[in-house]
Amino acid sequence: MSQFPAPVYAETVLSHNFRDAQRFFLEALLELHYAHTLMLARQGIIPGESARACIEALNALDREELRKAQYDGRFEDLFFYIESKLEALAGPDHAGRMHTARSRNDICIALYRMKARAETLEIVRDVSALRQVLLKLGRKHEADLMPAYTHTQPAQPTTLGHYLMAYAEAVGRDETRLQAAFATINRSPLGACAITTTAFPIDRHYIAELLGFEDLQLNSFGAIAATDYLTELAGAVATTMANLGKFTQDLLLWCIPTLGFLRLTDAWVQISSIMPQKRNPVPLEHTRILASRALAEAQGVFTCVHNTPFGDINDSEDDIQPIVFTMTANAQRALKLLAGVLRDCEFQTERMAELAAADFLTVTELADTLVREENLSFRDAHHLVSKAVKALEGKYSVEAMVEEISRSVKLTPQQIRTALDPRNFVEVRTIPGGPGALQCVFADTEAQEAEVQAWLNSKEALLGNYRETLRKLSLAALQ
Repeated sequence: MSQFPAPVYAETVLSHNFRDAQRFFLEALLELHYAHTLMLARQGIIPGESARACIEALNALDREELRKAQYDGRFEDLFFYIESKLEALAGPDHAGRMHTARSRNDICIALYRMKARAETLEIVRDVSALRQVLLKLGRKHEADLMPAYTHTQPAQPTTLGHYLMAYAEAVGRDETRLQAAFATINRSPLGACAITTTAFPIDRHYIAELLGFEDLQLNSFGAIAATDYLTELAGAVATTMANLGKFTQDLLLWCIPTLGFLRLTDAWVQISSIMPQKRNPVPLEHTRILASRALAEAQGVFTCVHNTPFGDINDSEDDIQPIVFTMTANAQRALKLLAGVLRDCEFQTERMAELAAADFLTVTELADTLVREENLSFRDAHHLVSKAVKALEGKYSVEAMVEEISRSVKLTPQQIRTALDPRNFVEVRTIPGGPGALQCVFADTEAQEAEVQAWLNSKEALLGNYRETLRKLSLAALQ
């Protein structure tokens, strides 16, 4: 008769899951053991003597040995390995009582959520740091002219501050999505047991509080079966990385010398082994690929849980967790790297202003001026200006346009020059959202970031305080 585990199964699955549990969940699993023991004793489900024996055994565990233990097939997973250690320390009867009214099902989902919530907070902190860099740069470059592009072609003048705050606004939405994901993740499944709860009079709210959860994942079936706490995080990370990737792509294009909008300082460029002149902006390339990797891993999360049964199933459990946490790690790396590049980079504002004044970028305002001053329909004004642009194709200058358009309109030469001035173009666009209305955007963004920092501080305090509370209650239980 064959004996569990089959060697190939141990090699390809169980040994990997054992190492993943050591890496990601060991401390959380021990915390959960303390909390469950305290709850069982408080509810009178196990005697105080057993609770004390279990807590003493937990205290006596060699954490370093648990971290370094090698999978040898004697125990299916880290949970049973630790249980064997507790039985040796506390005795089988006392240690066996610790597992009353729980299952590896609700234990594992709780561990996944505890790790995921910590990772989510780290990402929010990195996203917030990036947004604060963008805000600082947006203020610095509020008035610096640059061309805006549509369909990769020069379109209209704007300011670098306007452009940077556009991305900052998207980053703010990323923060909101990640905060919402945290709220979904930080709900306790404990007490669901296998999938239908238990007849023991446990207190789900108490153990949730002991472990820093803010709410229950109430329905016990859903607490085990639902995977949206993972997919919501993956979706938020994917959107964050998609936004970051688009912005990073622009920065890479701006580094092309023929465009010349951006220069990375020496600390951020790598040289060529053969071409002495090269200044390669490779940190931006690394940012882009890290974002792409995180995005791919987010898609992997969806792929793993898609079309699987709504219940306890391994597809959404041990094997998927390394994908989730590789995703969060790569997202954090991309965010940190981009923020670092932006803090030190040099925007070439003179070159930007030069191109903002070229290629007929201001003629939309000329058409608008004709509508306002000569009472033309916009379509007629558009036609007149378009005709003048075509007549001057390849030889644009303000004075040439003044001469050309004056043949068809009554505007004075000065009115035409004003309409064609890129500075005037941005300054008259003062309605909300325009490049001439950034002061309120700066104020709103600063206020939003203050709220995000307060939120982060409160959540980090929550996750820090529960450990101290758990420690004190465990010590008190020994008295």
